[in-house]
Amino acid sequence: MAARMGNNISREQVMTWLAQVTDPEVPVLNILDLGIVRDVDLSAAPEEVTVVITPTYSGCPAMDAISLGIRIALAGRGFNKVNVTQQLSPPWTTDWMSEDGKRKLKEYGIAPPVRVSADALSLFETEQVPCPHCGAADTEMVSQFGPTSCKSLYRCLSCKEPFEYFKCH
Repeated sequence: MAARMGNNISREQVMTWLAQVTDPEVPVLNILDLGIVRDVDLSAAPEEVTVVITPTYSGCPAMDAISLGIRIALAGRGFNKVNVTQQLSPPWTTDWMSEDGKRKLKEYGIAPPVRVSADALSLFETEQVPCPHCGAADTEMVSQFGPTSCKSLYRCLSCKEPFEYFKCH
């Protein structure tokens, strides 16, 4: 297939294939949902592609698995050379997540990021994180650090269920 690819592959087609690469830590999200794909460059040889990604956190352990997933997905589509590079600036922000990705997080039982304006948050206030199970706002943080550095642990005081919160940054 690679020899016949020519220049018929579009950036949009590559993005469709990248949407099949999931986050190994939150498998309900693909890398487009996360907003970590910064660029796709098809300007080199016809069988070569470069994908630029931004990690959610500096040193995020999932980046190696995600890079491998990108390489496998695109090599399976006929690309002989798949370059995956990381761009650290500007740093990733939860604002880059898709609304569909935030919905998927909630359905999976992880509270999606809640954006609070800087002037609405005092020095000692914490974010009000609604429970992804029952929707109650009566929740409390159990631990600032969850199973991964991008999540905190919370507990709902209404339904009593524990849940993870995908930190806003």
